Formats: sequence, structure tokens, C-alpha cells
Amino acid sequence: MSSSMDAELFPDDFELLHSDASVVDEVFREPAVGYFRDAFNRFRKNKASVVAFWIIFAIVVMAIFGPEMNRFGFNEQNPDLRNMPPRIEFLRRFGIATGYRQLERRRVEFFDDVERYPPGSIIRIRNRTTVNNIEIADVLVDYYAYRGVEHSFWFGTDYLGRDYWTRLWRGSRVSLAIAIISVITNLLIGVVYGAAAGYYGGTADMILMRICEVIEAFPRVVVVTLFILFFGTGLFSIIMSLVISGWIGTARLVRAQFYRFKMREFVLAARTMGIRDAVIMFRHIFPNSVGPIITRTMFAVPLAIFTESFLAYIGLGLQAPEPTIGVLLSDAQAVLLNYPYQSLFPAVVISLLMISFNLFANGLRDALDPTMRGVK
Repeated sequence: MSSSMDAELFPDDFELLHSDASVVDEVFREPAVGYFRDAFNRFRKNKASVVAFWIIFAIVVMAIFGPEMNRFGFNEQNPDLRNMPPRIEFLRRFGIATGYRQLERRRVEFFDDVERYPPGSIIRIRNRTTVNNIEIADVLVDYYAYRGVEHSFWFGTDYLGRDYWTRLWRGSRVSLAIAIISVITNLLIGVVYGAAAGYYGGTADMILMRICEVIEAFPRVVVVTLFILFFGTGLFSIIMSLVISGWIGTARLVRAQFYRFKMREFVLAARTMGIRDAVIMFRHIFPNSVGPIITRTMFAVPLAIFTESFLAYIGLGLQAPEPTIGVLLSDAQAVLLNYPYQSLFPAVVISLLMISFNLFANGLRDALDPTMRGVK
């Protein structure tokens, strides 16, 4: 044992491994993926959110260009064309938007009168009966031929003969504008207010949060009524009613995010270097809060649209002749049983906006969640 331990070793007894190969770090096969690129990849895999995004995009495009797609203005009235049913030529073969209307309890003896019922206007006669020796029936007519109208109204007309297609997309444009302006204003106020409360904390935070609670205690309907009394009906009153307390939720979210990050090492290092508070707040802490803020903003847009529609529905929204989705629904409720299409189209648009924005916001929330980064 001792002899083997005392054996003399020479350089030739060793073999150099990898002597002819350079030892380097492993080469990455794929390029590095940044935070927003990774978020986009995750969002793209959420099919429901992608579909919702394209629905929102389509409605926004129609709100911008839809009113210009025909020759009728949003307030152009024609009493001779009141309550025309929808007619879309390429859908008529499928029994959709045919322009037909059923006229009830009409005298059968007049069906051969070409002045009352022009050729081709009668589609089907139903429910023949006799009342007081007069034969009456329900008759399904092509209402455009019956009224001698050649132009097709895709979504029909309202009680003043105004083109419903133009008014619907004009109303969507106004509703979206009100929602986006109010949400952006709420975002700016909420971010600044919440950042100050969360960063400074203590007494400043307590005072600022108590102010929020006082403002939030006022009922929205009362606030809207007061604005209308002082400033009249119009965009300013509606937007201000959405802004007066709409920023509080964003302020609380930002405050919580600033409390979470203000004691992190990178913030303490910035303070040690003497960087101003405003720079620390909005260059170092605020970027870490962007994900939740974007998500909340997306949720706030459909809520603002719904609130505006509700206010218009109860008579506190914009007044004639300017349409919004809520104004159209409010006008259509009076003729819901007779002309249901006047409620159907704005109801479909606002439902699509509400559902799509919520699905889109859900997708953004999952995509921007930093804990999900790198998860397949």
C-alpha cells in the first residue's frame, strides 16, 4: 500500500482531454423572448380572446365607416318611409331580412285592388274569417313593393323614416367615443392619484383614500342629474358623470401595486442615488403595474358603454337627434312588439361589445400575468 502511494508520477502519465476542441457555452437554438412577445404568444393561443378582438375590431371599423356606406344621413327624416322592415338582397333567399311584413285583419275584397296592393306585393294570405258579413284575413306582403319603395334599407327605418343602419353605427361611434374618453380620463386620474397614495403611504394615503370613499358614496344617477341641471344634456355631462367616480377603482389598483413594489431593492437603490420621487414612481415602479392596469382598462370599457346605455335608457343620456346605443334602445322599447328589429340590432351590438371586451380582457389578464411567463 505504501509503495503505491509513494509512486512517482510524470507528465507523460496524464492524458489531456478536449485538447483539440474549444470549450464554450451551449448555443441557444432559439432567440430570446421578451416579456411582451411572450405575452403576445400566450394571448394568441387563447382562441376566444382572439375572436373577441376581431369582433371588437369589426364593430369599431363599422362605427367609423358604417354611417358613410349609404346615402342617408343619421337624422334624415322621411315620413313616407316610417318603420320599413329590414331588407338585404343576398340574404332574402335564406328567408332573412326579406322586407316582408304581416298586415292583420285586412278586407279580402281589397286584395285585387292594384292601387292598394301593387302586383307582387302579396306573398301569402292567412287566417280568413268573416266578421259582420265582411271577409277579413291576415296578409303577408312584400312591404317594399306594397309601399312602392325601390331602395333597400338593410336594418329598416324608425318611426321618423330614418335609416336604422346609419343611426346604429353612428350611435355605436358615439357610445364608443364616450366610453373611450371617459376610460382614458379615469386611467390618467387613477394612476396619478393611486401612485401618490401608494408611494407616500401613511397620513397621505389615509387622507386620499377617505376622499375616495366620500366621492364613491354619491349615487351615479344623482350625479348625472346634477350635471344635466347645471350643464345641460350633452357629451360633457355624460362623460363627467362617468369620470366623477370611475377613476377610484384604478386608483386603488395602482395604490396596491405601489405598496407591493416600493420597498424592492431596485427602488431603494434609486432612492440611494438621489433620484427624484416622480422618476422613481413612473419610471421604476409604474412599469411593473402595466399588466393589471391594462386589464382593468379593458374591463372598464364595456362597463362605461353599459352605463351610458342605461342612462340613455332611463332618459338621462344624449337627447335627439344624436343617437347612441342606449338612445336607440330607449326609443325602440315603445314599439318592441310591433317592430322588434328596432330593439334587436342595437341589443346585438351592445351584447357583442360587452361579451367581446370581457373575453378580450380575460385573455390580456392571463397573457400579462408575469407568473405565467414561459408556461406553454
